[in-house]
Amino acid sequence: MNHREPTVVPPPHGGTDDAGAPAIDFSTNANALGPSPVAMEALAAADPSRYPDPAYTEVRGAIGGLHDRDPDEVVVGGGACELIHRAVRTAAGPVVLLEPTFGEYRYAAALARAPVRATADAEAFIAALPGAALAVLCVPSSPAGIVQDEDWLHAAAAEAATVGCRLLLDLAYHPLSEQRPALPESAWQVWAPNKAHGVTGVRAAYLLAPSADVTALRAAPSWVLSAHGAAFLRCVPDPAAHRWVRETRRTLWGWRDELTTSLRALDLRVDVGAANYLLVHVGNATATTSRLRAAGIGVRDATSFGIPTALRLSAQPPAAQAALCAALGAPGST
Repeated sequence: MNHREPTVVPPPHGGTDDAGAPAIDFSTNANALGPSPVAMEALAAADPSRYPDPAYTEVRGAIGGLHDRDPDEVVVGGGACELIHRAVRTAAGPVVLLEPTFGEYRYAAALARAPVRATADAEAFIAALPGAALAVLCVPSSPAGIVQDEDWLHAAAAEAATVGCRLLLDLAYHPLSEQRPALPESAWQVWAPNKAHGVTGVRAAYLLAPSADVTALRAAPSWVLSAHGAAFLRCVPDPAAHRWVRETRRTLWGWRDELTTSLRALDLRVDVGAANYLLVHVGNATATTSRLRAAGIGVRDATSFGIPTALRLSAQPPAAQAALCAALGAPGST
């Protein structure tokens, strides 16, 4: 009898689905004021007729300068998810998670046949580090937008180093968070600036790691970044690009808070963190997601995060908020 491996199903994501792009989209946490004009200018100037430098020397130099790191400590990749999968394969062993969290971590572990140690609080997370190969922490967390304090982050990094476990920080939403603690340099850091710049269709991200780990982390297909991905990452350190993100995120936080007030007025429980998104509890999240999608409104069903009662909603403009609340407030909506 032939043995067949169980099918590993990738987790759902926000944004465009098989029905196309929703008219109103709360499902993706990309900057709703995007795309960044600085990024769009860089993408328009990219030359797709030529291969990019396979070593991405200029890109790594620019990113290294942004973070005050040696360019040899910079690894580029085709988006945060690609780098997460690469990190899990490189670590090659048990993975510690603080749940609820992004489903891609479990998916990467399943594909790598790495056991998962799920923890439910910060104390248990640190206690699970001995014997693990990799511990993954989203800062701020998704879906709740929670940010662990700076002292705890550094304590977790120190404990991970002591027991021989790599700590991976997923910083996809760090630039859009109200709380941005100083980060331990010993940790592997995955940055996905396409979120903050509102250009998620550009699959480009980077990972910072100590030089001793970089050779293994660079094991990937040649030209993992396209010319457009390389052009985008080169523009990220531009002061004008930083200024645009800084100026837009306050608007996002304001929209998040306005949406919180409107949802609570519908007698819905809302959990708010430090990021540009929130959790609202609606009862049957999957049914509500389907009904809203049929009305042209995309939301993120938090069932994939282990919270079947909630939707994750990003900060969106007032008109979009009004449409969502009207749909949620309709008879039989939850």
